[in-house]
Amino acid sequence: MEDETRLLTQAGHEVSVLAPTPSETGGALELVRTAVGAVWSASAAKEVTSTIRAGKPDVVHCHNLFPALSPTVLRAAAASGRPVVMTLHNYRLACLPATLLRDGRICQDCVGRVPWPGVLHRCYRGSRAASAVLATSITLHRKVHSFDKVSAFFAISRFVRDKHIEAGLPGDRIIIKPNFAWPTEQRVGAGEYFLYLGRLTPEKGVSTLIRAWRDAPAPLLVVGEGPEEEALRRLAPSSVEFHSTVSPESVPTLLRGARALLVPSLWYEGFGKVVVEAYASGVGVLASHIGALPEVVEHGVSGLLLPPDDVEAWQRAAWQLMDDEVSIRLGKAGFATWESRYHPEIGMRDLERAYETAIDLHSKT
Repeated sequence: MEDETRLLTQAGHEVSVLAPTPSETGGALELVRTAVGAVWSASAAKEVTSTIRAGKPDVVHCHNLFPALSPTVLRAAAASGRPVVMTLHNYRLACLPATLLRDGRICQDCVGRVPWPGVLHRCYRGSRAASAVLATSITLHRKVHSFDKVSAFFAISRFVRDKHIEAGLPGDRIIIKPNFAWPTEQRVGAGEYFLYLGRLTPEKGVSTLIRAWRDAPAPLLVVGEGPEEEALRRLAPSSVEFHSTVSPESVPTLLRGARALLVPSLWYEGFGKVVVEAYASGVGVLASHIGALPEVVEHGVSGLLLPPDDVEAWQRAAWQLMDDEVSIRLGKAGFATWESRYHPEIGMRDLERAYETAIDLHSKT
């Protein structure tokens, strides 16, 4: 959202941002209270209506509705007479935790149906009560056609689009509009270390890397925080270095020193924005062959696609990248991919075209 706001502003568009932040503390009671607000938030709808009246936008763009907002705001925005678009960053409309993952395995039990299996398994933040409230919100707003108020959905990948069609959204209203990455200084040489950059959660598959690095060709930098951090530190050999989450401004510096970016996901990644950030730095990518990652990483060209959680395969790939020629070749191809598909100018073009399509669809309703 911040990237697109900056992009639009630089192109001369006027942008108003409404971005409430959900509480991250307060225990189970606060979690349920926040989830209840996701069912029907009159205050959020009122704030959206006020923002629209003040700004008189050509289009209203919604990103994440849960949990600080609710689909109520889609109804409020549509009532203003403006076209409404919504980016599908993840699988929240079909899965309570938004990952299509449960207990470390792919799960599609709620896709295309009422999400009560997610309640049974406490899928939303480990709370059955909060899961029930979120499931109620999704089910209610399907029943009252709140999602029909959206003129167009923007899917960040073809894979995300296909999964939402399985979940019941109309394919003729889903536009594929991938993320982009800002230009940055490119890597010089083949890189010194391998890099993981992201949250330390089970679905990210970092434990695969930790096990693979017992036979390490070069250091592995794990940058990020999350609930798995302590367990991963205990498991890690000396060749693995952990660093806390860094600011977005520090990411390009880390990438420029990397031999390859590693994306060992176990879940259906919707896009993997960090992949195109690596490309912008001239760095190749080793990624799991899962979700939308094969759309972004071309095997043998801009990176290597590997079986998820296959320790030996990740070891072999790391050794393969120790060949400087291979590392440089993949990095150059990654940069060419960024220039042709994920440059901000292309991102701006795609976003304006998507808005124009949404406005056209709205005019026909």
